[in-house]
Amino acid sequence: MNILLTPHQLQMLLADASELGALKALTKVGKIKPYLKKSEAFRRFGRNNVEQWIVQGLITPRKDGNHSAAWRIDRIEIEILYKAKLAMKFL
Repeated sequence: MNILLTPHQLQMLLADASELGALKALTKVGKIKPYLKKSEAFRRFGRNNVEQWIVQGLITPRKDGNHSAAWRIDRIEIEILYKAKLAMKFL
């Protein structure tokens, strides 16, 4: 199966892949946290987007404790979804 990409699409794909790779490396060495608080995810990606992705089961919020524990969202997981959403605008 052949997939045809324009030079611009290939450039965007490679840029996104390198950015995600850098984020993964920074989380592995401890320079940035691997999780975002739910409120931070709302600010960065939009409340509607985050809530919709949770309802659709595309991202899984995690909770460490019981009643008052903060929700956490995997940074790489949500970045991939956001980049995929942006890429769909250009198709």
